[in-house]
This record gives sequence, structure tokens and C-alpha cells, in this order.
Amino acid sequence: MNENGHNLQRPWHRYYPETIRPSIDYPDIPLYQFADDAAKAFPDRAATIFFGARLSFKQLAVLIDRMAAALHALGVQKGDRVGLMLPNCPQVLIAYHAVLKVGGVVVQTSPMYVEREIEHQMNDSGAQTMIVLDLFYQRVRNVKEKTPLKRVIVTGLEDFMPFPLNFLYPLKLRTEGKRVTVQPEEGVYRFMELLNRRQPAPPQVAINPAEDLALLQYTGGTTGVAKGTMLTHRNLVANTIQSREWFELKRGGQDIILGALPFFHVYGMTVGMNLAMLLGATLIILPRFQVTEVLKTIQKYHPTLFPGAPAMYVAINNHSDVKKYDLTSIVACISGSAPLPVEVQNKFEALTGGKLVEGYGLTEASPVTHCSPIFGHRKIGTIGIPFPDTDCKIMDLATGETELPQGEVGELAIRGPQVMKGYWNRPEETKMALRDGWLYTGDIARMDEDGFFQVVDRKKDLIISGGFNIYPRDVEEILYEHPKVREVVVAGVPDAYRGEMVKAYVVLKDGVTATEEELIEFCRERLARYKVPRAIEFRAELPKNLVGKILRRVLVDEERKKLEKLA
Repeated sequence: MNENGHNLQRPWHRYYPETIRPSIDYPDIPLYQFADDAAKAFPDRAATIFFGARLSFKQLAVLIDRMAAALHALGVQKGDRVGLMLPNCPQVLIAYHAVLKVGGVVVQTSPMYVEREIEHQMNDSGAQTMIVLDLFYQRVRNVKEKTPLKRVIVTGLEDFMPFPLNFLYPLKLRTEGKRVTVQPEEGVYRFMELLNRRQPAPPQVAINPAEDLALLQYTGGTTGVAKGTMLTHRNLVANTIQSREWFELKRGGQDIILGALPFFHVYGMTVGMNLAMLLGATLIILPRFQVTEVLKTIQKYHPTLFPGAPAMYVAINNHSDVKKYDLTSIVACISGSAPLPVEVQNKFEALTGGKLVEGYGLTEASPVTHCSPIFGHRKIGTIGIPFPDTDCKIMDLATGETELPQGEVGELAIRGPQVMKGYWNRPEETKMALRDGWLYTGDIARMDEDGFFQVVDRKKDLIISGGFNIYPRDVEEILYEHPKVREVVVAGVPDAYRGEMVKAYVVLKDGVTATEEELIEFCRERLARYKVPRAIEFRAELPKNLVGKILRRVLVDEERKKLEKLA
């Protein structure tokens, strides 16, 4: 029994590689300290590479301090929320750390958001300042008067592009009719003009890492209204250090990270941007994932770490010219945001010679809580074992009050230094998610006899068909084994007779054809009868968010709308 009376079992400890400490002393520092320390330890090393342009850690630190001074001069104070609506670019690193230096709270805003979503997030967070890419500025301007926003800082990708791209890129946008001219008006500022102003250094703001917020990270809203997850400096510092331990990275300043995951997503932020600052690693910044560009980038800059999502690895595996590129610099990849099919893992490792393992996390945990050992024992089809200092248990689905033994399926609950403080201005939902210090994840999982965890599905994604419980991942894994299938997602769609029907949405590999009956028969041979899909829909692509996570709920909503039209 532990101090809280829970019968915690930790069989996974024996699978920690010897170099990983099961318990870590976390420094009592603000999150921006990583960037400051890297500038002192590796001043001349490239912190970022963006379209070939390099910023050293020393240069980055100077720009962060200048932007912090500018924000302070504009009136941003400790506790103020500042929205960032930017794709991957050096401005993200500068703005993010500058906000933290003046004691502000970063509110990451997806560039995909439409006006309604921007308005909700600004009103919910109370943000008075927004830093936005010029291509998205009009959306912000259209809702500005309906929100607390007082000031908007605008930047363009060309601001940090090298010559001649910084001239050619705006011309290209103008030719395509995408160029945005930001008219001078009250409360609107240019990012580069603020950086070039001579401002007094901002005052040193006292930060309590355990209590003060660094980030309001909004959940995706796929299971309801998006909520602001309150992550402290301590939460994010801890999870970044845990990630370093898991990658077994002890060589400061020697690694190169491929920044293809969006930094506005908490996963890309922690294992991409924050980890790079902690390691003094060079961060290769890609504004978006384009598979051919990624292959060229790997061959040119030789990244060692490539955190990503299954959809990224699928795209690389299936690229027609993949074998023409040298991908052997890749040492380790953690795949997150969605289940990693075994076939995808095996093929990617064969192509690169590196290790690709599945991890697990959620916004409320900064986000990583589990991962398969990269260089040690691993079990295919699991999310691995908990990160250092992360306790886990499986709770019964009916009440959430009874801890279940190994092998049984229930709700995964987590406790650790990376777990959020709560939801912004939502005390009731905080009470539901955080119980006695444990985060109830909403994910259905089991722990085997060795302490490896397998996420079966989300509670909300569980399919109940004719009284049987069906986990979509069980069916998806089988369909991924079919040689013609490139991507698949399985969902429970409304059915008058069974309540829900198992339906699979499939994207085939290029140049092949298949029939619905062919794939259903493939499943019949490998699944219990009640799990076999009763319908298969072929699609050119599946709906995804910017991290590559397939949006199952979008497909279910489409089915409901079809039924409503027929009714």
C-alpha cells in the first residue's frame, strides 16, 4: 500500500533501462530557463534551422529578451494570457519564451481555428494580447471587438526566411492572391518592428514553478467544448526532463530534432520545442508536414530525433521514392497522438535503421505519461510503461472507485509531476478529472503481468453492438495487416437493430483496388463474428487534425446527419 492507501503495483520498474532513473530530482526553475541555459552552454550552436536560415542559441536568447521587453512595454504583466496563433516558425520560440519571461501565460491557438473558435478561446481565456501570422490575421480582426483583445502583433513567415526567399515568398503569395496587407490601426503592431525597438530590459518577474501557469492548452473539443488545461512551469519542466531521460540523451548539444509536429500542439511543444531547448539541440523547423520535403530535410540535415504521429510515418513508408533518400541519421522516434500500427512501425524501422516506439499522453499531462523503452525490452501493440515518477492504475468503468487487478480492462488513471493543475474556470469538470490527486484519463486500458499498458480505446469510442463491447483498435489492427490498406479508422455508427454497427473507413495504397467483401472476409478469418465490420467505406483521405490524429467523431457525425436526412 502507498501513502494514499492505493495498492499500486510497479512491475514495470524492471524494464527501465539502467540509464533511466525511476525517480528524478526536478529543478525548481521556470520553463524559459532551458533556453537561457542553452544560450550560455552552446552560444554559437544553431538553435533553429528554418528554410536554411540559422539562429544560434545566443541570437535566439537576444531576440527573446527583446520581445519580452516589448511585451512589458505594451502592458503585458504577470498572469496575463497571451494568444499565439502561429505555425512552426522561429517566431513561436521567441514569442513563447518572451511571454513566460514577463510572467505571462501562453494560450496556444490553432491556425486551423475559424472565427467562432478563436472568439470562444479568447473570451474563455481572457487574453488581451494575440501574436498571429499575417495569413490568419483577418480572422482575428473580425472577432477582436467581441473579445477582450486589446493588442494584436502580426508577423509573416518571410520575417525569418533567408535571402532571397524573404523577397520571393511574398511575391508568390501575391501571385496566388493570398498576400495579406495589414493596415496600420490602433492596437496592431508588427513583430519585427517590436524586436527592433530599443526598450529597457523588462523587470525580473518572480515565478513559483509549482503554482504559476506557463500554459493554457485547450483540448481539441472533439468530445465537447474545448477546455483550457492549466499547465504550470513545473508540469512542463518535469515532462521535458522525463522525455530526455526516456530518449536516454546525455550528450548536450549534439542532437538534431526534426520539428515537423506543430508546436501549438502540446505534444510537439514538449518533445520538439521544449526538449530541444533542454538539450541544446538544433531544431529543424518545418511549417507543415509535406512528405517529400521531410525526406529531403532528413537527407540534408541528418536529424537524430523525429517525434511524430502515425500518419507521418505512414506517409514516409508509402512514398514512391522513399528508398532514394538516406534516412539513416534517425536514431529514435516516439509516435504519439494516435495508435501506432505494428506494420507501420516495422516498415519504418527497416527503412531508417532507427527505433520507432509508441508513446501515450494527453493534454492534461503535459502530455507524455507512457512509452515503450526505445532501446530496451518492448511489447508491440502496447503504449509501453509509465514515465519515471508516473504512477498508474486501472479503475472500474462503472464507478471509478475500485482498482482492478492486472489483465482486467478499466479506466486508466495517472498521477505524476506532469499532471495539470486543473481546467481553467471549470471547477466541476476539474473535480471529475482530478480525484485524490489522480487524473482520470477517459481511456480504456489494461495492464499486463509485466506492467505494460495497452490502451483499448476511449470510453466515448467504445462500440456497443447487440450487447457486445467492441474496441475499434482491435478491428483497426487487423485491417492494417491487409496488404492493400494504407489507413483505416473504425467507428460505431447508429443502427436501428443493434444500437450501433461496426463500420470501417479505409484509404487504400496507391495503385491498388479492393472490394468491401474482400476486406470483410479478411476480418471474418481473424476476428470474432460480432467484431467484423458490417460496412466498409473507401475514401481518398480521412479527416485529421494538424497532428495527424484521425477524427473519428467527424465520421460518426456524418453518419448521423445522413440518417437525419432519411428520417
